Parts: sequence; C-alpha cells; structure tokens
Amino acid sequence: MVGLQTGKSTADRRLPSLDELRRLIETAGGEVVDTVVQKRAQRDPATLIGRGKAEEIAGLARQKTLDAVIFDDDLTPAQQRNLQEIIPAKVLDRTRLILDIFAQRARTREGKLQVELAQLDYLLPRITEKFGRFEQQTGGARGGIGTRGPGERKLEVDQRHIRERIRRIKREIEHVRLQRDLQRQNRRRIPLPQVALVGYTNVGKSTLLNFLTRSDGIYADDKLFATLDPTARRVKLPGGRAALFVDTVGFIQKLPHHLVAAFHATLEELNNADLLVCVVDAADPAWTAHLRVVQEVVKSLRADHLPQIVVFNKADLLKNTDRAARQREGRLLLSAVTGEGMDAFLSAVESRLDRPLLEKEFVLPYRRRDLLSVIYHTGRILSETPAVRGTRLRVRIDAQNWGHIQKELRPDAKPARTAS
Repeated sequence: MVGLQTGKSTADRRLPSLDELRRLIETAGGEVVDTVVQKRAQRDPATLIGRGKAEEIAGLARQKTLDAVIFDDDLTPAQQRNLQEIIPAKVLDRTRLILDIFAQRARTREGKLQVELAQLDYLLPRITEKFGRFEQQTGGARGGIGTRGPGERKLEVDQRHIRERIRRIKREIEHVRLQRDLQRQNRRRIPLPQVALVGYTNVGKSTLLNFLTRSDGIYADDKLFATLDPTARRVKLPGGRAALFVDTVGFIQKLPHHLVAAFHATLEELNNADLLVCVVDAADPAWTAHLRVVQEVVKSLRADHLPQIVVFNKADLLKNTDRAARQREGRLLLSAVTGEGMDAFLSAVESRLDRPLLEKEFVLPYRRRDLLSVIYHTGRILSETPAVRGTRLRVRIDAQNWGHIQKELRPDAKPARTAS
C-alpha cells in the first residue's frame, strides 16, 4: 500500500484511510505485505509521490516479489503510466481496486451493467500504444474499398470498441431505469411508506433487513461492499402498518464521484424514500468520521432534505463503558444479530412516518370489506367499532392513500373481486 500525506506538519504520518485500504485489499482477496507513506508538500504531477520514492518502491517490489502496488489516492492516466514504467509490478489505485470488488459483488443485471460502465469509463483514458500498431490488410487479390492504407492502430480500434460498448451499456441502463420506474408506479397504486437504509459499508444494513424480515434472503457478509444492488422488503410496524425497507450500497471514504454517478440508478432509491435510516457501526472507533462521509454522500445525491434517524447497530460488540457512553448520548442501540433494541427501532421508524399522517374517521360499508386489508397495510387503525351500515374506523393515513380510499368509497365504485 502507498499513501500520500500532503501539508507542512510531519508529526502524524499515519493515514486513517490506509486502514480502510487494507480492508479493501483483503476483501478483494489480496494480502498486504508492506506499507509506504510519502510525505510531500504537494502532489507530484508526474508520479504523485516523486520519482525517488517511486524508485524506492520499485526496489521493494523486486526484493519482495510483489504482485501489485496499490495507491490510496486516484492516479491520473499519465501518473499510472509513468509509475508502471518504474515499478516492476502491477500499479493500481483505490478506484481500480473498488471496481474489482464491485465486479465480484454485482449480482443483478443492473448492477453488472453499472460496474462494467464504471470499468470502461476508467479504462478508456488509460489505453496506451503499448501493444503497437494494428494494421488492416492492404492490397492483394482480396483487396477492395477500405483495405488500402495503414488502417487503424490497435489503440484506435480498442478506443472505438470501448466507446461503442459504453453507448450500448448506457442504453441498457436507461431501459432498466424505465423498468424500475414502472415498478415504482405499480407500488404507488397502493403506496407504502419507503424507508431507505443508508450507511458506511459493512455496518450491517443487509443483516438488519434480514432480521426484520425473519429471513436470510439478502446476501450479507463481514466484508466491504457485500451488497451492491438495492433490495426492497415489506416490514410490518408495531401498529400493524406496513413499510417498504430498501437496502442500499454502502459508502466509504474517498468514494470517487464518477463511481457515485455510475451507481446513480441504484442510489436514486434514496430520493424516493419517506425516511432515511442512517445505520452506524456502534463498535467502530471511527464511527463519527464514517457518519460524516454518509451525510456528505446523501447531500451530494440531494437527499439531505428527507427526515432521518440514526441508529447504532452491532450493540452486542460494545464494551460496557462504550455502551454507557452511547446511552448517555441518547443513541438508539440495536443488534441485528441478537435482536436487541428492534422494538424501539421499529417504534421510532413508525413515529417518524406518522408525523405527516392525517387522522380520519369514517364508516366502511359492509359491501366494501375488501378495503379493510388495504387500510391495514397503508394506514394505522386507531379504533374499530360496529355501525348501522358497516364498521366505524378511526385511522391515521397519509394523504395519498386517503385519496385512494375516498375514491373507492364513492357510491359508483365497484368492489374488487378479491381482497387486496
């Protein structure tokens, strides 16, 4: 691993982001053999770390027969090319490493397309003429139009193929996005409040959703970026109302903006949420920095206007002193492994979702009993008493669903054949 520390102070040569880089390397299946931190007043435009330090790393690579040298900062195409000429090992940067992990983790068609798009956008400016010329056939008995002259170099052929592939992938992603919009429109017919789980990578969002749904249908692992694709599951709240919980991709430090852009179709689920649940790893000493990263990414996606609650997962790993400190701070502690704090968590979610709800009282006719299950799923029934022509209900429900109920209760509305 290679880290760069810029600035005038030389007191602290430790880079917290290198701890995360180590975990990324281990997640990708690698093993860290050595770590080098270069202290400079500013970045070197040619090699990032300076030619002298690059030569030193080249010596380490020969001595320890390294497979790769991975930089914690992004390298420009020119820097990567210059370093590759000096260092006798594969030269990678943080973005390339993350893309490799993404390629391992993507499971859905949309996720795979987004990963490939990000990889090609990364690769395109880095193609060099290393492999020489790629001449087309010239002249001869089988010649003809388009076969004369030097033809395209291999560099130009590769770049053209990549650009064409990028255009095709963007069209496919747009098609997937349209399908996702149709799915959202179908959900809005009987809309459920949507709760998006956001947080730093490996804080336990997928494990939390598995616990809430009493299943293990969502892949969860103690690795960075274990989940890339958004997953939605219906969860019953304490008052009987249902909500749609959506698991999203985790964030990390130095997450490149073009990677966020590549996964915009996935992350746009945040903008459709009624509530954001920021999940924090309670046992991680760097949780404050991680929460700040999450808030910055949420702001970059223009979803910071949405209501939020912060929950501290992995409470089962807390020491007694840390637990007492979190409790004094009024933090909501829970454990997706033991189930600690789940009732309080769901009650907090329900309370935040209830704030914009309307309270309505009406008589549900006997002939429209088919609507009762819809009301149970989309609202919260406060009281239910018999009436002359049906059942008198007092409910808390959002304006959109109340409009749907009113429409169904009109005299000319026909009952559904089966209960919703």
